[in-house]
Formats: sequence, structure tokens, C-alpha cells
Amino acid sequence: MMEKRLFEKLGIKTSLLGFGCMRLPVKDGKIDRERTAAMFDTAYNAGVNYFDTAYPYHGGESELVVGELLKKYDRSSYFLATKLPCWEIHSLQDAKDMLEKQLNRLQKDYIDFYLLHALNRGSFREMVSYGVPEYLAEMKEQGKIRYFGFSFHDEYDAFEEIVNYRDWDFCQIQYNYMDRYDQAGERGMKLCIEKGIPLVIMEPIKGGTLATLPEEVMTGLRAIRPDASPASWALRFVGSRPIVHVILSGMSAEDQLADNLNTFTDFEPLSEAEEKAIEETAAAIRARVRIGCTGCRYCMPCPNGVDIPKNFRIWNNFGMYGNVNSARWQWGHDISAEAKPDNCLGCGACEAACPQQLPIIESLQLCREEMDSL
Repeated sequence: MMEKRLFEKLGIKTSLLGFGCMRLPVKDGKIDRERTAAMFDTAYNAGVNYFDTAYPYHGGESELVVGELLKKYDRSSYFLATKLPCWEIHSLQDAKDMLEKQLNRLQKDYIDFYLLHALNRGSFREMVSYGVPEYLAEMKEQGKIRYFGFSFHDEYDAFEEIVNYRDWDFCQIQYNYMDRYDQAGERGMKLCIEKGIPLVIMEPIKGGTLATLPEEVMTGLRAIRPDASPASWALRFVGSRPIVHVILSGMSAEDQLADNLNTFTDFEPLSEAEEKAIEETAAAIRARVRIGCTGCRYCMPCPNGVDIPKNFRIWNNFGMYGNVNSARWQWGHDISAEAKPDNCLGCGACEAACPQQLPIIESLQLCREEMDSL
């Protein structure tokens, strides 16, 4: 049976697995509606009742497709989540217009879970200045929104400010076993426990990174469950936290959905031995970094335009996770040719400024050689 979690604060039960609709299967540059419909059917019939979309997903197509495909199911049998794109909102009227637009795109009379999207300190204060939270609270009273929350991308201090602003129905944060202390992290989780705010989790598999790990770091996990996928370990880690009520997974293929349904059907929280094995796996991954750059940026700006921390971040990600396709994409798209190590002239300004006294010049050339060879 699909694992369900009770939102005691809201008096509802959701499936622990939420269907994230940011990475739906694509055909000819558009969402493949036939495959998506079949995947929705499989998920729904297995007990998944939480579907999460947002205004910008798939270039704006996701809300349209998700709203259309969900029409076949009884409206009271599932929960639909979408988000107010705060970067598009520059007045209270903008927020009013956007909510109506989203209701029309989704072809729904109400939205179950409505979030202020990707809040940071600045965007939150801007929404407050327009009176957006108070307006959306009114929309909740009118029934156009059932539950009001936010998703978050900033540091813990900003999270604390937002959480303390009002009595939120829920909130959504990034959390996985490699990013336990980033952004809101475990301190944010503890604060939500204290405040009684249920959590929805995004990036439980770190954008797919934790789904394809090098076999050498999987040794401890394989010894316990030889046939379990890396993704299932990452999801069980997150699901073992009682404050977590929904875990979003952006499933783009049938095999991913099948694996996730297997994980969340008759869900098993991690045992003490498994928690330890996860910690050891995370340590083994971190030990694979190519260079101990912390991203402090004391080495910047480089007089020759090299983005030293970004080069090292991409290189370290490849070292830790060994994902060739992801690393090749990052090397080709996330950093410009002007910012790559080819432009280093070995002036030494970076090494003189580095508080860790890292061998930056030599490491940049090693980075170039390895990444160019992918």
C-alpha cells in the first residue's frame, strides 16, 4: 500500500510520494501527453494523490497539461499544487491576475496547495510590501486556495524570517543526504517541527545526481540491500523524517516511476544501520572532490576573466558523482569559454589570495584536461 502521511494541522492525508511535473517526458520539444497520461494513471492507481506543477515549468506548458490530464479523476481524490511566480509580480494586481490566469490554465475552481515560489529574503519582502500574503489568505477564506505556503531558496536566517511572518499551512524546502546543512537544511526542519509546519521536500535526489552514483561509493549500501537503487536510498533517507509529508520526485520516464512506486509502497524507514551506511556513503562521495575549494571567492576577480570557483565546482561535482552526461552538460552550458582555465596565464594573484593556500594554477590545468576529455 502507498505510504500516506497525515497533515494533522490540515486534517488531510497525502501520498508521501508526490509527482513533480517539472521534468515530464518530452517529444518534439513539447510534453509527451500520451506518455504523461499513462504515467499519471499508473501513479494515481498506485495511490499517488499529490501532483506538483508551477507557472514556468516546461516553458509554461506544465500547468496546461497537468490541469487537462487530471480532469479524468474525481476532483476530491487528489491534491494539486502550483506556485505564484514571485519574479513576475510587481504589484498586488499582478498577483490577483496571476492567480486567475493559473486557475484558468489548470481548468480548476480551486488550487489545493498554493505556494509563493522560490522565496528568498528579497522576494519575500517584496511580496509583503504589496500585501500578497494577506491577499492569498483572503483567497483561502474564499476557497480559491485550500492551503497556503511557500517554497524556499536562500540561507537559514531568511528562512527563519519567513517562517515567523505568519502561520503557514506548510512549506517546501530542498533536502537530501548530501545537502543536509544547505539553505534551510536541518535547522529549518527543526524550526518547522517547533512551529508545527508540515514539510514538502524538493530535490530529494539532488536533481537526479544521487540516482547514478559510482559503484565504489555504493559498497556499504549494496552490502545491506544489493538490489536497491541509489534513488531509493535517497528517498528513504528523506522519508524517514516524520516532519516530511510529501517528497517530490520529478519523474520523466516509466522506469523512474516504477522504482519510486516500489520504494513508497509498504515504505520502510531507514534502520539505524542504514542511517549509518548513508552517512558513510555521503562521506565517501565528499572524499572524491578534486580540490578543497569552498567557493569563498577570495581569489576573484581573476585579472584574466577565469571564474575559478565555478570551474572547481563543476570539476568537484564530476569527481564526487561521476556523472559524465551531467558534467559534460555543465562544462558546455554552465560556464563560458572566457571563464574557463584556458585563459589562465599563471599570474599567481589567486594563489596569493587563497586562504587555504590551494594550488590553483596547477589545479585549473588538471581541471581543463579532465573536463575537456569528457
